[in-house]
Amino acid sequence: MVRDQTGRVGVVAIGRNEGERLRRCLESTIPLADRVVYVDSGSSDGSAALARALGATVIDLDMSRPFTAARARNAGLERLRALDSAVELVQFVDGDCEVAPGWMAAAVAALASDSGVAVVCGRRRERHPDATIYNRLCDLEWDTLVGEALACGGDAMMRIPALADVGGYDESLIAGEEPDLCLRLRQRGHRVLRLAVEMTVHDAAMTRFGQWWRRSVRAGHAFAEGAARHGRTPERHWVRETRSLVFWGAALPLGGLLLLPATQGASLAAMLAAYAIQFGRIYRWERRRGRNAADARTLAAFLLLAKFPEFQGAAQYALLALAGRRSNVIDYKGS
Repeated sequence: MVRDQTGRVGVVAIGRNEGERLRRCLESTIPLADRVVYVDSGSSDGSAALARALGATVIDLDMSRPFTAARARNAGLERLRALDSAVELVQFVDGDCEVAPGWMAAAVAALASDSGVAVVCGRRRERHPDATIYNRLCDLEWDTLVGEALACGGDAMMRIPALADVGGYDESLIAGEEPDLCLRLRQRGHRVLRLAVEMTVHDAAMTRFGQWWRRSVRAGHAFAEGAARHGRTPERHWVRETRSLVFWGAALPLGGLLLLPATQGASLAAMLAAYAIQFGRIYRWERRRGRNAADARTLAAFLLLAKFPEFQGAAQYALLALAGRRSNVIDYKGS
């Protein structure tokens, strides 16, 4: 077991129809944890039976209620604490991720060395980054700066008392639940730390443009809802991101087209020039970060293109919020 003076360590994995990905996930964690809980959200491929056979405690989530990953993680944490009240640390992991050798020990050591840190995360990598350009984009997206961080992703180790301090994940969020949680933790004086350590290997299995588009729609929804909830805090949570997607994904192209007759085509030329300038800015930023030229061009192109589906997601959130309704989970793998 991975343990020291920080206390006992548990794992909460969540998933749906992950098959062999789930096997790899659980086999990478069960030997290292005091308890492993798997939360299944309506799998039809035998995932729940597989998890039980491997030795995990399984929760079959009630799918008659609206599903969110946040709800699944809270349910797993609740069961983990009920099974073993001495567990003080929890490693959250998505069922399509395999935990890297050495990560659990490194995460426990980091938490043990600094009581002010409530969340530690590391480098998530894509299993098949060269299979498709969309997988490659995922791998590049997860290559983030180390040190003090604003947020983590779905894979992270956390102090259970700190989670209890803020009431856990917000189950109403269909996306962006981790930054929301980390924001509330930081507002309570806790810190988030990103380590220069391999953490998990993810299998996006993203082979189609439509999957990438839906994933970007989900991101836009998260930006807009995050800004609506926390945009008036001192951090102005996701306000800049929401303004950016509105400008590049809607205001600029709409303005350019509407002014086309009056400007005799000049507005179209100005619009295209603005996109070209922004592409160059993103490219130079990525190169300064150490990306090679090919990766910098790919990121610049897709980060700019993503403004359109992101605006779609933000508009979807805004329209449903006006109607007093909520979006369903936006699942790019199932599309």
